[in-house]
Formats: sequence, C-alpha cells, structure tokens
Amino acid sequence: MKLTTTGHYSVKALLDLSLLEGFGPASVKAIATRQNIPAPYLEKLLMQMRRSGLVQSVRGYQGGYQLARPPAKISLGQILEAVGETIEPLPGREPDAETASDWVTFCLWQRLHQKLKESLYTISLEDLYYDARSWQASRDEDTSFVV
Repeated sequence: MKLTTTGHYSVKALLDLSLLEGFGPASVKAIATRQNIPAPYLEKLLMQMRRSGLVQSVRGYQGGYQLARPPAKISLGQILEAVGETIEPLPGREPDAETASDWVTFCLWQRLHQKLKESLYTISLEDLYYDARSWQASRDEDTSFVV
C-alpha cells in the first residue's frame, strides 16, 4: 500500500486541526500555509471529510474547519475512506483456477489485505499525533508541529 498525496494531505490537515485548542476552527488558508498544501486542493479534501462527518465547517469571521469528534475517535482508515483512498492489494486480479500455488498466493494476499484494513481502522488520529510528538522529542526538536 502506498499513501497517495490525497491521503497524505488529508492526514496532515486533520493532524493540524488536532493541535488547535479545542480542535479548531481554522481557516483553509491557515492550514494550507502551515502544512504546505495548495489551498484549493485542501478545500476539496475538507469538504469530502465534512460529508463523512470527520470535520465541521464554521461560518463567520472566526470560522473555518474543526474536528467533528475527538482525535481518539477518528481512525486513519476513516480519513482515507473519506477522501476515496483504497488499499486494494491486487485490483482486478483473479487467481488461475488451474494452479494451486496461484490460489495460495491469492489467498495470502487477501488475508494480508484484511489485516492491513483492520489495522488502519484501529490507528487513531490521536495515536498519530503522539507518535509524531514522540519522534520530535527524541530528536530534541521544537514541537511546532508540521507533518
């Protein structure tokens, strides 16, 4: 599985929101600037995540986007699903019905795919936040957070 730009930017945007006092709201421009994401593209991703219930939009002068629920309640799998990311290991691949080893390989990849998918839904935004903070602390880095 390879995390595409869409998936990477989506995770970065939600991690950015998780750092804010009370989890937001923050303007698209502010998030885009901090995370070096093109603002029009970020706006599109945030709208997709809003439709999936991961973020809420707030109108007005102090408006923007904020998390719709605590970071511990948002999984990596939900984020990727919200923006249309897939993790299919062998898209369109069918095993050769005549070859047992092909079936074994196919079944192995199907099982690995299922385990990976389960894992993505157990890793929370909060987990990612603490992983990044731990890494920064281990390197004695400033904890101003840019993913």
